[in-house]
Amino acid sequence: MKNITNILLTVLIVAVGILYYLHFSTIKNCDKKIKSPIAKLGGASNAAFAYVELDSLNEKIKYINDNRKALEAEQMSIETEWQNGYRNLDMQKNGFLKKGGSSITQEQAEEFQGILLQQQQQIDSKKQMLTQKLNEKNYKFMQDIQNKLKAFLVAYNEDKKFTYIFTTGNGLEYMAYKDTTLNITNDVIEGMNEKFKQDK
Repeated sequence: MKNITNILLTVLIVAVGILYYLHFSTIKNCDKKIKSPIAKLGGASNAAFAYVELDSLNEKIKYINDNRKALEAEQMSIETEWQNGYRNLDMQKNGFLKKGGSSITQEQAEEFQGILLQQQQQIDSKKQMLTQKLNEKNYKFMQDIQNKLKAFLVAYNEDKKFTYIFTTGNGLEYMAYKDTTLNITNDVIEGMNEKFKQDK
């Protein structure tokens, strides 16, 4: 009986030893598997990064600045026309009340109100149509700028050999930290301003 207990105890100790070995060798293998992508990434530590500040491009590239101002002026023109339309409606209403005074019949008032309502709808519809056209123009302009920036960066990067070039700006802060030595914004501003001059 004592021998059986000793044998069982020995088998149990061996089994625990094997399990202990298997458990920790699996952890080492897992560590290797987890570390391998990081090691690969570390191996590519010569990957170069740079970034461009979009706010500065908008302010300092003349082509962008001029077009943005033109779009803003168009937006203001639409607003002014809409406001003038409503002022005209007010003037018509005041003129109608002043001219008719207390002698205005309900039928005349309803007819005049219908005319004003129709004019108001026309004013609002025109504003909506012009705003939609302006939004389309703005979208096309933004797409054009984006394409031009990408094309410029491809040419710019031929000798720089950056692996990634990020964009950053107001409302686009995805980077928690920026090393300012990686800022290529001034190069992009100078280069794109020069390119837009040549394209004229």
